[in-house]
Amino acid sequence: MTKKTLSRWRRLRLKTTDGIARGLAQLSARLPLSLIHRVGTAVGWIFIHWPNRQRRNALINIGLCLPELSPPEQTRLRDRNLVEFGKTYLEIGHLWLRPVDQVHALVREVRGAQLLQRQPGKGLIVLSPHLGAWELAGLHLARQGPTAIFYKPQRYLDDLILAARRRSGAELAPITARGIRVLVQALERGDYVGVLPDQEPKENKGACFAPLFGIPAFTMLLVQRLARRTGAPVIFMFAERLPGAAGFRIHCLPAPEGIDSADDLTAATALNRGIEQCVRTCPDQYVWPYKRFRRRPESQPGIYDGPLSDAGVLPLIEQLRQSL
Repeated sequence: MTKKTLSRWRRLRLKTTDGIARGLAQLSARLPLSLIHRVGTAVGWIFIHWPNRQRRNALINIGLCLPELSPPEQTRLRDRNLVEFGKTYLEIGHLWLRPVDQVHALVREVRGAQLLQRQPGKGLIVLSPHLGAWELAGLHLARQGPTAIFYKPQRYLDDLILAARRRSGAELAPITARGIRVLVQALERGDYVGVLPDQEPKENKGACFAPLFGIPAFTMLLVQRLARRTGAPVIFMFAERLPGAAGFRIHCLPAPEGIDSADDLTAATALNRGIEQCVRTCPDQYVWPYKRFRRRPESQPGIYDGPLSDAGVLPLIEQLRQSL
């Protein structure tokens, strides 16, 4: 296959995948949330019973991060998580494309709402891990006042995602030096800034290894630097999915002490402690299939290789624990 033919094939595949994803998002927007969650449950059960990398990676992450659970408990949590995983991705189109007032009406309760109140003359940094319905958390934040959200441009559906996230008035700041300047300016004006804190950074600059559930995780230092430069306080916020498609509960939690420390490791460790606190609130709804520990410190083994079957993964988790 020539380079020209290969390039044409890749463009066709990209266009086809993008078209399918758009169609599914539009269909999701037309369906009731209860039906979407039933279909998401069915998708989750397929992931549970068909050996695949998402199923394996979720069990590895749960086994490493929650060693206090027995292997059967870890497996049951993984299975519940894959059901929630199915709901998460099928409901995204619903949250993106439904009328914004209808989406906001899905919020049934806000716990810790007082933490969203800004201090006079200061902005507020709000960290939303990939937990529950993070798209709804972003829309809820922007509804509180002027907001800039740190945003990673996507290969698929980028224009749709941008339009969806701007519906409550948010400004989207790309993950670039220019985007960071947008965040700083927003905080200096006293606005909100939203950041997803649990993605693995791509660059060595501005990141360090810090423990997340006791496992070294390559962790961003952006939050520390924004807080120190602007004096803005930091909180965590996420949207928990309620059972029976009853809507969502927003949780706002204070950030651990040290998240604005001048010491990089202290600040990154505090950031990860805040993520842990959120995840332990509803561990079923975290994105455990994400390869959060893909990047390893020197001399430490890779984590996401090996068998797909649970019978092979559980002994692997024990071996990894002993080597980390």
